[in-house]
Amino acid sequence: MVLYPFGAGAMAINLFFLSLILSWVGWSVLPLGAAIVGGCVLGVPATWLFARHLRKLMDSTEDNSG
Repeated sequence: MVLYPFGAGAMAINLFFLSLILSWVGWSVLPLGAAIVGGCVLGVPATWLFARHLRKLMDSTEDNSG
């Protein structure tokens, strides 16, 4: 839960920048509010995956140090 604001913010920025890149091929730019809402939605699985990855790294470090 502590990492969620960072994951949601990162996803919102990524969605907005993706829409800027897609505007080069004719798509419309995503409004900021829509990017924030999309970031909040996509932030849940992204944060969960990142936290799981961190847990695996911490577990492997504990196994190697002992």
